[in-house]
Amino acid sequence: MFYRPEDGHGLPHNPFNAIITPRPIGWISTRDSEGVNNLAPYSFFNGVAYTPPQVMFASTGQKPDQDNTKDSVANIRATGVFCVNVAEYAAREALNATSATLPKGVDEFAHAGLTAAECSQIDCARIADAPAALECRMTQIVPLEGQNNVLVLGEVVGVHMRDDCIRDGRFDVLAYQPLARLGYRDYARVTDLFEMIRPDD
Repeated sequence: MFYRPEDGHGLPHNPFNAIITPRPIGWISTRDSEGVNNLAPYSFFNGVAYTPPQVMFASTGQKPDQDNTKDSVANIRATGVFCVNVAEYAAREALNATSATLPKGVDEFAHAGLTAAECSQIDCARIADAPAALECRMTQIVPLEGQNNVLVLGEVVGVHMRDDCIRDGRFDVLAYQPLARLGYRDYARVTDLFEMIRPDD
């Protein structure tokens, strides 16, 4: 099968997200100018550089009570900071709850029954018991092709890791089983891994 996106795919559901899988989930926490916390999952998310460490996430769509964007992007534009919370399998229901379209000014931490903790380097909340959290200062917000599509880039200025996830000097993903986004309504979790040595190592 071949299709051109501009012509449509002819399938019952769009296969694009199912092709680009698995995708890590950036569970992005922000705070608005009034001090209200916000939390939302983004599966167009990844790390993009080591030195300095940098991450990105893309926001698509908008809410009627925000100006052609979503709460996360509006808050980052106002404050210049955000936090990426690592999503684990055990928190899947809470993560799903924070994906609801709620009015601005609603605290998704409270909505999902999550405990917020203050970040160390930025004025933002993080999920207190997340396996890891990356405190970020926004470096760029880049408009993308299409309506209400933006790319947010940030430099990581602080890293939290839960103690039980550090084993033998390594951050062990099997200790918490990362949650990944697949296509459609599908998710996956990491339950095993294998190692390969690169030819030039």
